[in-house]
Amino acid sequence: MKIYDISMEISLKMPVYKGKKDKRPVFRTVSTLKTGTSYETRLDISLHTGTHMDSPLHMIEGGENIESISLEQVITRCRVIDLTDVEEKITKIDLETKEICENDFILLKTKNSTENILEGNFIYLDKTGAEYLRNKKIKGVGIDSLGIERDQPAHETHLTLFEAGIVILEGLKLDQVDEGEYFLFAAPLKIKGVEAAPVRAVLISDLHDL
Repeated sequence: MKIYDISMEISLKMPVYKGKKDKRPVFRTVSTLKTGTSYETRLDISLHTGTHMDSPLHMIEGGENIESISLEQVITRCRVIDLTDVEEKITKIDLETKEICENDFILLKTKNSTENILEGNFIYLDKTGAEYLRNKKIKGVGIDSLGIERDQPAHETHLTLFEAGIVILEGLKLDQVDEGEYFLFAAPLKIKGVEAAPVRAVLISDLHDL
């Protein structure tokens, strides 16, 4: 059995969405004992930082929050699909040859995992790709970008997936992972009433051992 950590490291210099300064995490360490060496670190962070999960509330007024996502949806078998040859965006055409089946949890591996493009023109899933996954009735999709879409004013990708009850996992790190089947553990932090939550995501290979 081999475990792959597919989570981004949270740090001051980590990539953030479009490189925006206000999206960078802020750390503050304070001493809690006047005479000792005990410390506490406070972290000011967007819930969409690094590896995280979105819920419908992120894009839909009154939509379900992160509590609506069950552990059974995100602790599950999954498939990593290699799309590192894709330029700009993932479309229906790119997915049609990948033998995607109903109830799959799909992780999309792109150039985002290996090239320095996360804060710029990263590879994303377009509307046609989202519609294809919806029609295939998958249960979840993850991607190695900080947003599953980019510069789509109407948020078609998010909305297409949310309205079909498909889990969205963003900010994965898949450079060390080959295309294939794995077991995914991607439980979001248990934060009440919010639209997203950080995730420590891992993949486990050798499924026959589970």
